[in-house]
Amino acid sequence: MSSEGQLNITKSVIIRNNSIYVDGNIIYEYFKNDNFLNDSYESLDNNYPKFYKMDVLGKLGMLATHLLLKDSDIENHLPSDVGIVLSNSNSSLDADIRYFDSVKSFPSPALFVYTLPNIVTGEISIRYKLKGENAFFISQQFDADWLHFYISHLFQNNKINACIGGWIESIDSDHDVCLFLTERKERKNGINFTPENLNNIYGLGVDVSNIKH
Repeated sequence: MSSEGQLNITKSVIIRNNSIYVDGNIIYEYFKNDNFLNDSYESLDNNYPKFYKMDVLGKLGMLATHLLLKDSDIENHLPSDVGIVLSNSNSSLDADIRYFDSVKSFPSPALFVYTLPNIVTGEISIRYKLKGENAFFISQQFDADWLHFYISHLFQNNKINACIGGWIESIDSDHDVCLFLTERKERKNGINFTPENLNNIYGLGVDVSNIKH
C-alpha cells in the first residue's frame, strides 16, 4: 500500500477492443459492429445530452472520465486544483478527416470545432467544472516517462492536488484509451505514481492489486 503524502494512482480506466476496464476489471463488452461509444455510454451514463454531438475523442474522454471520477470525492478538491494532462499520437486526425470529407460538399462547423485535440480537455473541464492546469501532448506512443515527469512537476509546484492523466487515441474506430487519476493521498488499492506502474496499467489493463507497489 502506498503512503500518505506521495503521489498515488488511485483509479484507472482502459477502453480498448470494444471493452472497458476499471482498475483492470472488465465492466463492459460490446459484440456488435458499430455504435460502441453511444451504446456503452447509454449503458453506463446517460445524463449528458451534449455527448452525442461530440467527436470520437470527446466521447472517449467523457466516457472514460465519467468512470474515472465515479464514486470518487473529486468534488472535495477546489476546481482550480484538479488538472488534466492527456496525450496521443494522431492529434485530432479522426475529426480532421471527417471535416475534410464534409468540405467536399458543405463545410461542417460542428466538425470543425473538434479539429484540435485539446478540445477534449475542454469538454471534460466544462462538464466537471474543472479549472486546473491542463495540457494535451502529441507523442509517437504512450510515454509514461513524460507523463510522470510533467504531472509530477505540476504537483511539486503546487499547481494541482489531483490530476486526470493518460492516453486517448482513436483512428477508424480503433480506440485506445488509458486514463488514470493521480492524487496526493492514500486510497484502497492505490499504487505509487511511477513510470513503471503507468506502463503496467497501459500495457496490461489488469487489476492494480496485481501490480508491484
